[in-house]
Amino acid sequence: MEAFGASLLFVVLAEMGDKTQLLAMAFATRYRWRTVMWGVFAATVLNHLFAVVLGAYITRFIPLSYVQIMAAVSFIVFGLWTIRGDQLTCEDRERCMSPFWTVATAFFLAEMGDKTQLATMTLAAKYAAIVPVWLGTTTGMMIADALGIIIGVVLGKQIPERAVKWVAALIFIFFGLYGLYAVLPEDIITLPVAGAVLAFIGLLMYLVAKWGNGGKPDGEWE
Repeated sequence: MEAFGASLLFVVLAEMGDKTQLLAMAFATRYRWRTVMWGVFAATVLNHLFAVVLGAYITRFIPLSYVQIMAAVSFIVFGLWTIRGDQLTCEDRERCMSPFWTVATAFFLAEMGDKTQLATMTLAAKYAAIVPVWLGTTTGMMIADALGIIIGVVLGKQIPERAVKWVAALIFIFFGLYGLYAVLPEDIITLPVAGAVLAFIGLLMYLVAKWGNGGKPDGEWE
């Protein structure tokens, strides 16, 4: 019980204001809250199981920094995808990624190399108890992200659809850029490079917003 309780409390506190909680909030403005909860649950169960069982070994073959870079880039892609909307990509609904898999994939990637995943590995080593730590960190994630989902549902009802769409996209892109900043070597992140990257991302956002729906005004954001 000590391992479970300590893991639960640590994750709840660590997740307050963390990117995954904000992502839960953003997704809750876009999809049904039940879908978001199930997606978060599936991603957390798999990711934290991965952390406690294989996390200590995978970095022997794949540097953690590479995993973090891939996760950061995926966040920028999710942000651009959010701006584009689903109208163009989902003409054939059966071929599109469902909301559940969209949420689960985003959260799984978000947790790769995140402090919560690293804490899960540390707690599992400290208590030498895989299952209690796994259950405790998973429960803690669900509690923290449920708060984000509740806020997202409320905001989604109060804020215009177009504004919700852009806020969610900017959250994704911000954490993607921040993730790259945190993991890339300092000698790479010079002022000219940072300016060029921001300009490029801004151009992509403009082009995606303009042509994402065939040059037409934003459609319904499901």
